[in-house]
Amino acid sequence: MDYKSALADILATYTDLPHEELLQTIETPPDPKLGDLAFPCFRLAKSMKKAPAVIAQEIIAKLMEAKPDWINEARATGPYINIFLDKSAFVGDALTAVFKAGSSYGASNLGVGQKIIVEYSSPNIAKYFHVGHFANTVIGKALDNIYRCLGYDVTSINHLGDWGTQFGKLITAYMKWGSKEEIEKTEIEGLVKLYVRFHEEADNDPSLNDEARAWGVKMESGDEEGLALWRWFIALSMREFDRLYKRLNVKFDLTRGESYYTDKMPAVAKSLADMGLMVESDGAQIVDLEAYGMPPCLILRSDGGTLYPTRDIAAALDRYELFKFDKCLYLTGHEQILHFAQWMKVVELMGNPGAAGLVHVSYGMYNFVDGKMSTRKGQIIKADEVINEAVTKTLAIIEEKNPDLPDKETVAEEVGIGALIFNRLYNNRIKDVMFSWERVLNFEGETGPYVQYAHARCCSVLGKAGHASSADFDPAHLADDEAFAVARLLYDYPACIPEAASKNEPYIIARHLMALAQAYNAFYHKHIILVDDQEVRKARLALTTAVQQVLKGGLNLLNIAAPEAM
Repeated sequence: MDYKSALADILATYTDLPHEELLQTIETPPDPKLGDLAFPCFRLAKSMKKAPAVIAQEIIAKLMEAKPDWINEARATGPYINIFLDKSAFVGDALTAVFKAGSSYGASNLGVGQKIIVEYSSPNIAKYFHVGHFANTVIGKALDNIYRCLGYDVTSINHLGDWGTQFGKLITAYMKWGSKEEIEKTEIEGLVKLYVRFHEEADNDPSLNDEARAWGVKMESGDEEGLALWRWFIALSMREFDRLYKRLNVKFDLTRGESYYTDKMPAVAKSLADMGLMVESDGAQIVDLEAYGMPPCLILRSDGGTLYPTRDIAAALDRYELFKFDKCLYLTGHEQILHFAQWMKVVELMGNPGAAGLVHVSYGMYNFVDGKMSTRKGQIIKADEVINEAVTKTLAIIEEKNPDLPDKETVAEEVGIGALIFNRLYNNRIKDVMFSWERVLNFEGETGPYVQYAHARCCSVLGKAGHASSADFDPAHLADDEAFAVARLLYDYPACIPEAASKNEPYIIARHLMALAQAYNAFYHKHIILVDDQEVRKARLALTTAVQQVLKGGLNLLNIAAPEAM
């Protein structure tokens, strides 16, 4: 039952406001003592020519004369009409909705017929997959899942950084100081060491930069020696990336590097020139964006070389031609907001129909006490190190508190990784995060392990009860405040998913799951579930079943495992 809509229907009989306007005005009071729904009467004062408080009293008197069963009480509090729902009826309605939908509870066909591209992760070849890429990956995967849950036709894309001047530097370093045997053994670590050494040596010998640029030109001209090394670097990098993606349960529909668009960039430059959008500036070719309050968008360097905007424009045009998307989401750190605003404006000026669907989903960066991460300086925190540390810490906790837990290594992996993912998704994505080992690996309070443990607790209770039927229960035994608080969160859960999609904010779901876990734990500690009274027992088991189902579905939506035992 849609209680807000039902209340709007009732209010429409006493007012001259249309149903939709009434529906948008109905609120959920911040304090449960003020009711479960509230309607402020300020908008009625002008048409009814009475004070809002008087209007509230009059409507309450009429409403109570023909009160529907789902309303327990209606009060006038100043200018507000406060509605208190019948607790047992509401709880029964909420649980029945969960059981009827099953594992699809919260899913909808809201996005059916709409095509969405989600580009995320996007690590750089021959560089570490660091905690920044981890953040990108877990936010992107959550949004990927959320949109699929709403019926959108989603294509996930991993856009690899596999082209640019850094490869000329890396080839130069490899030719001077590298060995095939060492690099095969050390993979990305060896490549990064060469890259760092190049910059250290170049500080004293600037001619190395000339060699690097020469290799870049050779590669763009099709030099097979340079391209063979470049392909090898990609293969080595993908081995490590794929290992991490497997641990994170991440798969992409399409993986393409920037290099894929190399032969498509000349057409972009030609189109911009033909449209009169591209002009020369100090030898470079730009699109002037001064009229839109932005610096110029660089398309070609003075030597004719392409730049990041050129590649991004080419990729966007190619994707629209291939997928005819309604939306194309790009996940990157907020430091790139201007870059995306610039090239997306250029696509718009080109008149491409896909421009309206281009969306930059930015997120806050991990910051460090001693400054930013830098591959050039070798200052980096690798994602696998963080994951390994989290899993090790989790296993130590299991060994201390539940040493006989079956398959504890798997559980440690699920809980450790879940802790890291939840830590990143629990707050607004745009906020910067100060990286702290203590904070990231904290398993107390509002954390992923807390929500996972609530799910495991539900599974334990249901296991002890023999997984009793959830359909046969009397909601009259769930009229207490604690059960009602749980049911409110179960009832509201489906609304969280489209809200998270509309704002591209997974934290909306993460926070709701935390609130549900907290509410269920409060119920669990106040009410014994496996009581002798069979009717009470069945009702409380039904509530537990619904919570277990929604916690599991919500955690999976965030790409977090839901262990049955911890």
